[in-house]
Amino acid sequence: MKTAKAVPVLMYHHVSPNPGLVTVSPENFRAQMRHLAEHGWRTLGLDDLARFLSGSPLPEKSIVITFDDGYLDNWVHAHPVMAEFGLHGVIFIVTGWIGGGAPRPHAGASKLCAGETSPLPATPDHKTCKRLIASGRADEVMLRWSEIEAMIAAGTFEFHSHTHTHTRWDQIETDPEKRLARLAADLHDSRETLRERLGKTTAHLCWPWGLDLAGYGQTADKLGYRYRYTTKRGVLMPTMGRDSIPRIVIKNRDGRWFGKRIEIYRRPWLATAYLALRGA
Repeated sequence: MKTAKAVPVLMYHHVSPNPGLVTVSPENFRAQMRHLAEHGWRTLGLDDLARFLSGSPLPEKSIVITFDDGYLDNWVHAHPVMAEFGLHGVIFIVTGWIGGGAPRPHAGASKLCAGETSPLPATPDHKTCKRLIASGRADEVMLRWSEIEAMIAAGTFEFHSHTHTHTRWDQIETDPEKRLARLAADLHDSRETLRERLGKTTAHLCWPWGLDLAGYGQTADKLGYRYRYTTKRGVLMPTMGRDSIPRIVIKNRDGRWFGKRIEIYRRPWLATAYLALRGA
């Protein structure tokens, strides 16, 4: 078996028919996932990735699909596609934004009488989501714990930390010691919420905005977050450290574009040259 020399870690936020920042349309997302399924890619969980960084081999065409924040559209539009193609992904959730309540309809729900489907909830653009969250209406645009549990049961997604509040502590607290103390409380609350709601903690943390400022890494380490993910563009190689895992932003493009890019990113020398050419 040929083994992976590099693993692309893909970064998504939204899958929604409402265009905007960091959003892929349902049609393009389905085309991208169909490409993975039809071309023999293995979608990894983060335990697999941890073993790769410890020297364990992975199949040549291995890839990680990550989503940030935990928006409702991940359930409505991404989850059914992942289920359709038997793929597995990762969602880094802002645990303080996740609410209760029954699961809402999603695009893969079985048909109702007269060939109709249950109306899908609205999945607004990124700016609208942020505005609603800030106004205390997060449940309208964020996942619920019941939907998270359903995705875990279906095997489409696993869930890890994106902090508890998604706060820019560097903009709120000027004193470095107090800033790290508030960060530590935020990370602790996220870890404990995951334990209480899902029955286990996580060693995987995705930094909001990719910010890993002075003292942040040590703070995360003390709380058990051994693997930390950034917005730094690049592909993961086994010689890299666990504290600054790079990812690749995926654009709202079709399956053909997507396929060409991931073929580049699974070859370390080609990926390095390509990213250098783009000024990464």
